[in-house]
Amino acid sequence: MKNTQQILIRARRQIVGDRIGNNPSMFRGEGYDFIELREYMSGDDTRHIDWNVTAKLQRPYVKVFREERELSIVTVAMLGGALHFGTDKFKIESVAEAVALIGYSALGNGDLFTHYNFSEGLADEVRGSKKRFAVAVSVEKIMNADLIGHRADYNTMAVTLYKRLRRKSLIVIIGDFFDIPELRLLAKKHEVVAVVVRDRLEEKPPVLGFGSLSDPESGTVLEGDFNARSVQKYTQRVRAHDVELFERFRSCSIRAVKLYTDDNASVVLRRLFEGRS
Repeated sequence: MKNTQQILIRARRQIVGDRIGNNPSMFRGEGYDFIELREYMSGDDTRHIDWNVTAKLQRPYVKVFREERELSIVTVAMLGGALHFGTDKFKIESVAEAVALIGYSALGNGDLFTHYNFSEGLADEVRGSKKRFAVAVSVEKIMNADLIGHRADYNTMAVTLYKRLRRKSLIVIIGDFFDIPELRLLAKKHEVVAVVVRDRLEEKPPVLGFGSLSDPESGTVLEGDFNARSVQKYTQRVRAHDVELFERFRSCSIRAVKLYTDDNASVVLRRLFEGRS
């Protein structure tokens, strides 16, 4: 598996690269009110240049904003044995990478970043901070988590955060969501976003023939003939589960996206927060 440092370095490079491209944060615009356009003056932040207007008028113009209260960004990693699975990389690495990208983007926007790890209950907390170390510690805790023999309890997480978080926050829940959670109350109190981390092989497995599979959460060993018919039934169950899952998200006004282990996490997350997913 990629180590913590590699994940952090790649995430920071991606976020810094986006800033250079006049794209300062995947949360941009949510903490600021647009006021007006005016001609560029020496010392203005070049990230606020409106390139469309500048091209039309042949003079640089910048967008002027009124800053609102800082955002509170909360990432939640749902950790269980099923994350110890993947083809090119394990799902747990995609979870860690998503947290790193969201964390660095939040800090780049001047927002408060908080992180929680949950399995059967609250496992770890990184208190709200605007410092880079908070992102590094969060990713390290995810990558060092003991996954085997544990399962992610989404309903316990929702109840815990409903009671624990008093300030209205943007909560990004990251996990494989093979359970359908009850998030309605949490979504009424906060803005909730779901990132469903999957490996393509677990949604469409190959025909394996006779064999045995071990459940990394319960330790149960399943033996049988994993032929074309049984694989098709499994694939249909997963598809039906996900239809119900995303319908539940929609009914609770929760934005959601699938992040596969072979995806570019930065692209998927930016599209989600820009409302294009």
